[in-house]
This record gives sequence, C-alpha cells and structure tokens, in this order.
Amino acid sequence: MIPLVSRSNPRGLPAHRAAFAALAALALATAALALTPAALAAPPALAAGAAAATPAAPAASAQVQVDSFTLDNGLTFLLVRKPELTTVAAGWVAHVGSSNERPGITGLTHLFEHMMFKGSRTIGTTNIERDLQILAEQEQLQEQIRAIYARQQERWRRGEIADPWDPAARTPEQIELERRFQALVDEQRSLMVKDEFDKIYTDAGGSGMNAFTNSDMTVYFITVPANKLELWFWMESDRLFNLVPREFYSERDVVMEERRLRTDSTPTGKFDEQFESLVWQSHPYGWPVIGWPSDLKVISKKQAEDYYKTYYSPSNITVAMAGNFDPAQVRALAQRYFGRTTERAPAPPPVVTEEMPQLAEQRMVAECDCQPQVQIAYQTVPFMHKDSYALDVLAGLMNGRTGRLEKQLVLKDQIATSASASQDSRKWAGVFTFYAETKGEATPEQLEQAWHAEAARIQNEPVPAEELQKVKNQIAADAFRRLENPFFLMVQLLYYEGLGDWRYLNSWAERTLAVTADDVQRVAKAYLTKENRTVGVYTRKAGSTAEAVPPELAALPPEVRAGIMGQAKKIQSETDPARLEQALAQIQQQAGAVPPEFKPALDYLQKTVEGRLAELKAAGGAK
Repeated sequence: MIPLVSRSNPRGLPAHRAAFAALAALALATAALALTPAALAAPPALAAGAAAATPAAPAASAQVQVDSFTLDNGLTFLLVRKPELTTVAAGWVAHVGSSNERPGITGLTHLFEHMMFKGSRTIGTTNIERDLQILAEQEQLQEQIRAIYARQQERWRRGEIADPWDPAARTPEQIELERRFQALVDEQRSLMVKDEFDKIYTDAGGSGMNAFTNSDMTVYFITVPANKLELWFWMESDRLFNLVPREFYSERDVVMEERRLRTDSTPTGKFDEQFESLVWQSHPYGWPVIGWPSDLKVISKKQAEDYYKTYYSPSNITVAMAGNFDPAQVRALAQRYFGRTTERAPAPPPVVTEEMPQLAEQRMVAECDCQPQVQIAYQTVPFMHKDSYALDVLAGLMNGRTGRLEKQLVLKDQIATSASASQDSRKWAGVFTFYAETKGEATPEQLEQAWHAEAARIQNEPVPAEELQKVKNQIAADAFRRLENPFFLMVQLLYYEGLGDWRYLNSWAERTLAVTADDVQRVAKAYLTKENRTVGVYTRKAGSTAEAVPPELAALPPEVRAGIMGQAKKIQSETDPARLEQALAQIQQQAGAVPPEFKPALDYLQKTVEGRLAELKAAGGAK
C-alpha cells in the first residue's frame, strides 16, 4: 500500500493536508497504469499523514461554496457545482479506519476496501444463486479450518511445533479441507465476471477509479462524464446495499502478499511498523492499517459482515461531488438510489481508548538496507485542536528551501541529504515528527543532535516577524490554486470530512494566518520535550547498500518515493504494448492536474513507460 503519511513533509504544511495531495497525485498515476482498484491504501504511520506536497490551504477569501443535504437514512451529500466542466469527480467516505478495529480483527477495514470492488448480486457473476451457495459452503469449511488453527496455536504455545502457520505442520484433515475449499474457489471463479465493476465504468468513460484506507477513514472515488452521473449513483448504491464478498478468503491472501511486498520486503517497512507501535502505547493507531499477520489469517467472513453492517450504514457515509451537474437532479437521484433504505442505523461506537501520557523518552535502534536516517516523534493534538494550527506553522518554519532544516542541516552543516518536520493531526490524536537522511559520512546521531538544537532555538528565541510572514505568504499563495481542480477538491472534502469536518477547508487558512510567534514558541515548549519524544535511529546493515534513487524522485518522502519506484518496476516488467500505450495516454492526459510537487514523479513514470515501449518495439522489430 502507498502510505498516506510519510515521515517527511518538505514543504512544511500539515501532514494530513499533504496526505490527500500525495494520494491524489499517486491515484492519478496508478489509475493511469491500470493497477487493481484497491491499489492505494494507507499504511501504518499516519499510516495517517503523508507526503511532500502542499495541499490546498485556502486563504480567508478562498471559500468553497458547498451545497449539502442529508437523506432520511443519514447519508450526507456535499456538492460543488462547476458547470463549465464536462465531468463529475465523485466519491464517498465511510467514517471507518483501522482505529475502529480491535485486536483479533486488525486489517479488516482495509480488507473490506478490497472487497468493495468484487461486485454485487448483479455485477460480477453469471449465476448469483450458485455464487451465494458457494460462499455458504466455503464458510462451513473455513470454520473447520479455523478450529484446526486454534489447536495448532495451542500446540505452539506448548512448544510442540515451531510455527502454527507452517504449511509443513498441517494435519491430513486440514489438507483435505483446504483441497475441498480450493475446489469451491475454482468453481466460483468460473462463475465470476472478472473486474466487471471496473469495466462498466471504463466503457462509460470513467477514469481514475480507486480507493484508500487509513487509520481514520475509507474513501472511494472516480471521475465520470457528466452524462453518466446516473450510472455512478446506480453503481455505488448497488455495491453499498448489495455487496457480495466473493473471493473473501482469496483476497485475504492477496492482502497478506501485499503486506509482504509493502512492509516485509522494503528496507524500513518492518521497523517503521515497530516504531509506530512504540509511538502509540495504548491508542489503536499503534497497529498497522494493513493488519497484523496472525489476525489476517483467521478473520472470518461473518466478522467482516458484522463489521460492515456497523460501519457501512448510510448514516456513517458522506458523498462528495465536484463538477457539472444539476443539483435538483442529484437530489432526485440520491433519493432514488441511496434513499431506498430509509431506516437510520445507530451511530457506530466512537474510539474511546486514549493515548497514555508519555513519561520517558523511548528509543529504537535498527539496522537496515537503507541510507542511515533518524525520525523523532512527539505526541501532540488531533484534527482542529486549537494548538494544531501553531504546530503546522512550526513545521512550516522548519521546512522548504528557505526553512531552518534545509539551511542548517543540508546546506551549512552538510550532514543531511533531506530533512523535514510535519504535524500529523489525525481524528483522535496527533503526532509531530522530524525526519532526516544522512549525507556522506554523517551519522544519525549528528542529525538527532542538530534537530535538538533547532528545537531549542525555536523554544528559546522569538521567531522573527519576517520569517513567520514568509510561511503565511506560502499559505495564501497556495489557496486558490489548490481549489481549482475538481478532483482534488472532491478528495479534500472527503478527507477532511473523514477527519471530522469538511468545513476545515474554509476555516484552516484564517486560523493559521492568525498564529503568532508567541503561539509557535508556546507549542514548541509544550510538546517538543525530552519525555515526550520517541526516537528511531536507522543504521546501514554491514555489507548492504541503499537502492539508487532517480534524481526526479529525490525530493519525495521515502514512502511515496518507494511507491513510485515500485510502479516503475511494474512498468518495466509489462509485456503488452497496448496496455503501455493506454497508460501513456492517460498519464499525459492527467499531467496538468497533478500538483507541481509531484510533476517530476509523473514525468519519471512517463519516461519509464516510453522506455519500456521502445524496448518492446525494438524486440518486435528484431523478430
């Protein structure tokens, strides 16, 4: 999964606002490369905050006019009309993320994101009656398999076997049950219409279909031609009300493989996951969005269906649209398709477990196949807390080409190739993070001490008025630009609504521009303390070398960079010229909509596609 929260935010704006911009840019790119619908999700850290872009930061005068209404069943619509367009960017947020899970079912929210593309009673099958029978028969077999796993875990606890999940430790009974289960999987696949949900949208001119999950929300989105808006209403309401979780257990295995690729097989993935669990001692943010392996292996379809009923009820969902539509028609279509269920379900239970106050510094030291680096996290405040705005400005003072970290660590001391800070205000709690990679022979310890010096400077010396104004000027300069593109506007509405209130889009700039130098100094003293920090030090394992980073991607945060490089590898292994030609056309079409910070990354992907096409054409010519 591509993370929503990165350990760096060079532009120095709020991590959650950077997250949606990074996601939007990557969504366009991955959609253009024809990845699977569930190709994006949020991993652990901010598995909720994210990347290097400067998302929309509306100035006080840059207000978005939103028309909203709520159906009797509680489902809410947010509408921004742009009649000059020929398309509608549409999506919806389910107010559920990994923080709503519990031990034993971690990863279930993200797994359901995958399931939402499998179709319904109408889409994705040629024989719904047999399809449903197969699901029931599969569940009976899985109940027996889970009982065997429970016995195997008991044997493991007693030391009788080394690994309860080891295929070699399977009993003859389990092997026979799995054989019968696989036969049902094969039969079900013979009835399935593969990727029909995606094909219907694509044939109708839809583009950019994708979704993501993080610790606080699950979001689904697509852009459709304005004259296909009713199709969107039918498709989305159909999968919401008539979802059929076919291939549930097979998809569970897909997520396990995704975990291996995104976490276990990346240089710092497993360590970042451990660091995150260290930062969050008691809060649900401490477990990864993708889930713990032992939970993923035993989650049942029944547990998933109960979870779905709780968190995917209409009253827990908000729709956002930006584009060319008739508001009256939208209201009528909303009532016709999403209003077919009128009962308003009880509100899902809130997250009540709070993070315990940190009383002593925590430290993790790891060796990895990576450039030596350091990250330092401090417990702070949640979304829209009064101190979050000053913490955002504090990050802004540290970041950017003229920021303190670049000037001191990168240019003057020359001990870092990159350094940044970000405030990640999630729905229930927040964290302020410093991140830097070493340069040359510098050590992570040098980076750590340099950060402490900069933090002390902010705490003890008043911020010059000119420096503070420079950060505020950047906020104002980005205001209108970030509201122009309907796709990004739609994503922002959903993202902020998922955090707690879409109106943040209209209020953030005014609150941030009102931050004073005293406010910045106050929050630095309050939160950047020794007792409140968790330090992660990464040193290079003996004999290992860090993977070379293309120059075009050097400015991106590590997680986003890794995602782009992973897509490039997929491109380089593609053997179908037609798919590459289609991807190239879509990349070129979407290039103008990508935030400037991500343009070099999209250019890099375009260059990779063109290079691979040239290779295939040359090979074909040789024949």
